[in-house]
Amino acid sequence: MITDFDRFAMNRALALAARGLETTHPNPRVGCVIAQGQKIVGEGWHERAGEAHAEIAALRATDGQAAGTTVYVTLEPCSHFGRTPPCVEALIAARVARVVFAVQDPNPEVRGRGADALREAGIAVESGLMEAEAVDLNIGFMKRMTYGRPWVRVKLAMSLDGRTALSNGSSQWITGEAARRDVQHWRARSSAVMTGVGTVIADDPRLNVRLASEGLEQKDTWQWQPLRVVLDTRLRTPTDARMFTTGGDVLILTADASRGAAFAEMGVSIEGIPTSFGRLDLAAVIDRLGELDVNELLVEAGPTLSGELLRQGLADELLVYVAPKLLGPHGLPLVVLPELTDLQESLGFTVAGVQRLDDDIRLRLRPR
Repeated sequence: MITDFDRFAMNRALALAARGLETTHPNPRVGCVIAQGQKIVGEGWHERAGEAHAEIAALRATDGQAAGTTVYVTLEPCSHFGRTPPCVEALIAARVARVVFAVQDPNPEVRGRGADALREAGIAVESGLMEAEAVDLNIGFMKRMTYGRPWVRVKLAMSLDGRTALSNGSSQWITGEAARRDVQHWRARSSAVMTGVGTVIADDPRLNVRLASEGLEQKDTWQWQPLRVVLDTRLRTPTDARMFTTGGDVLILTADASRGAAFAEMGVSIEGIPTSFGRLDLAAVIDRLGELDVNELLVEAGPTLSGELLRQGLADELLVYVAPKLLGPHGLPLVVLPELTDLQESLGFTVAGVQRLDDDIRLRLRPR
């Protein structure tokens, strides 16, 4: 039976897991709390791939006093050898009495096997406590392990009348500093950031994580950068683009990878992708990024690419930053979509979250 303390402990485990929000790629974010009765005796979280899993970190914190305890963990304990040994074996060896986990691991090598191994060892197992919160924390990992594709999050910024720039292309800055700082955190938690060659040519974006410039403590947390992905059918990306000078890996997906010798010499990865109606096949792009262990993909692109992802049903979530400004009817549109003849054809969304960022508002929207 689930108690109030069980909920308290799992909530704490979720808070611990969130500490790895920007560091665990490509692994899931996992937190663990170990309690003797209603006293917490150990806790831990997975910090980054190759290092101790949350359960191991929490067991170490108990100083060998884990016998008879209840373990609260946000994801089913692993039962296979990866970069580290199975957590299930460590829990059994520690003689814990009960394990409560929030959500089953979607990894086919783990799914259900961790719970089964614990039960076979005589350990009581309960699951499903705060499952929705645990799923949302690892939404990209869940989707990739289940469908082979990353969670695709499209970032957009617009005025009150749905414009992204003036007719001459001027767009800096529609939103304020707080909104732009918020985007940095979404980049930091993403495995990859993707744009189109049109945006590279027009705006020359860096697309890197620049949290240190905000006065935040500089830690090795942000020494790595998400993979920058450029969709470039005819390979028009300038070799002196700023994204090549900011550290981290860049991948250009094109229709003809054989023409990318100059980029290969720069250490930039070039891969060929099939085309569809003269453009890169976006479904093939998303599939390839899943193969590259991308959990969460942040798209920061122009209205054409953003519109195509929506039209083809490839966008899982929108981050829409709304500034209290009016740009007028001649401004550039938010997305490019086919003309509708019936209102019933319009794309509908549910609101997953609303946050005020000084004068701006961020909407998290998910397709119905």
